[in-house]
Amino acid sequence: MRHLPLSAALAVGSVVAPLTAEAQDWASLARYREANEQLGPPLADEERVVFFGNSITDAWAPHFDEMFPGKPYVGRGISGQTTPQMLVRFRQDVINLDPSVVVILAGTNDIAGNTGPSTQAMIEDNLVSMVELARANQIGVVLSSVLPASDYRWRPGLDPGPKIVALNAWMREYAADEDIVYLDYHSAMTDDRLGLGPDLSSDGVHPNEEGYRLMAPLAEAAIQATLRQH
Repeated sequence: MRHLPLSAALAVGSVVAPLTAEAQDWASLARYREANEQLGPPLADEERVVFFGNSITDAWAPHFDEMFPGKPYVGRGISGQTTPQMLVRFRQDVINLDPSVVVILAGTNDIAGNTGPSTQAMIEDNLVSMVELARANQIGVVLSSVLPASDYRWRPGLDPGPKIVALNAWMREYAADEDIVYLDYHSAMTDDRLGLGPDLSSDGVHPNEEGYRLMAPLAEAAIQATLRQH
């Protein structure tokens, strides 16, 4: 096999297509940058809570005033995101907001392979890193179970139900070992196919209004338990 001279190889390597806008901001740091600046620090007696996640959190946040009236709860979800993307923006979208508590809901898009193949160990590592970052900054943690899903319409045939159950089992054990609150949405929402039924979702993955109304008191109880610990 004939090799290019070094000078030619360097010249070839220097011709690189410009990155797409998405690739330039892989973790979508731009999404909440301005909103974070406008939010400002919490008031002296404010127990701010950041809900940190993917599309499930993203779609829920506009309804926080209705479902958590009078609460200083902030949504920082981005549709489609996986745990490595969330880890990259954890400092900007959680730590820098100086919350009392962060509610982490993540992992289903990793199982769907949204940013490439992902093992459970990879998801675990990213979740542990988020928890450790929060604790290092005196932020209480609520670790939420992944919601049930028996299939992903955008990636059919992956049979995510058992994978979600396994990831949640690890989360529950990890939370117990680390003395943090585990928020179990899954047990309250799953059907006999390990999925999210039509009464709680229109697509089997994302909650509808009834789904969110079921989730809200579970989340509130977990937040209050964490504030008592914190």
